[in-house]
Amino acid sequence: MSEQLRDEYLDKRIEMFDGWIREGKIPVSSKIIPVKQSLSGLQWVLPSEQAREVLRNARSYALAHCDCRKRYVRCDNPTEVCFYLNDVADKKSADGLARRVSLEEAEDRLRLANEYGLIHLTIYNPEQHVYALCSCCPCCCHDIAFMKQYNRPDMVAHSDYIAVTNRELCDNCGACDSRCAFGARSMVEGEMRYDQSKCFGCGLCVTSCPCGATSMMLRRLGKPGLLGRR
Repeated sequence: MSEQLRDEYLDKRIEMFDGWIREGKIPVSSKIIPVKQSLSGLQWVLPSEQAREVLRNARSYALAHCDCRKRYVRCDNPTEVCFYLNDVADKKSADGLARRVSLEEAEDRLRLANEYGLIHLTIYNPEQHVYALCSCCPCCCHDIAFMKQYNRPDMVAHSDYIAVTNRELCDNCGACDSRCAFGARSMVEGEMRYDQSKCFGCGLCVTSCPCGATSMMLRRLGKPGLLGRR
């Protein structure tokens, strides 16, 4: 990473996560989970892969402002869209750093995050396997910065799903290109190109596609490659 792009906050965080990974305390710093709406047509959706089910399966959860966006303030995306889980939720709410909400309000917050194109991630730490569910943006998220600024895609685990695009239905509008934070989609001479090998399975391309050309499938059934219209 060039000195021009160095960030002391990110340097400390990646050193911390790297240490936990080397010691076998956590598998990765975070894992992508697809937006719930993108998986509605699947019959074999895993509950752990849906943000709503992550909350429903937690003993306790509390809503908080996104630390990344509060620190960097690089966009106008909503900040109160991140959740702490279980023991961490209990402590954060007791300390006044998060607030208890109903499942209905939590689902509303997840829908709001999707409207703004935010990416759902589960966050790991050594004390509790998954302690937070965050909805973050490419310009502020420390995990996405690990991938882009530090060239460390290994720090973030892709979801168990992958996007597939029907080239016959795609009208090359470019809506999915602007929603993809991982560089899997691009417009080339007026045509949408999709590099499936770069897809992390967030599902935002599905909920932005106006013609229903893109859907999600289990990653083990997909065939990674570069897709475009013929």
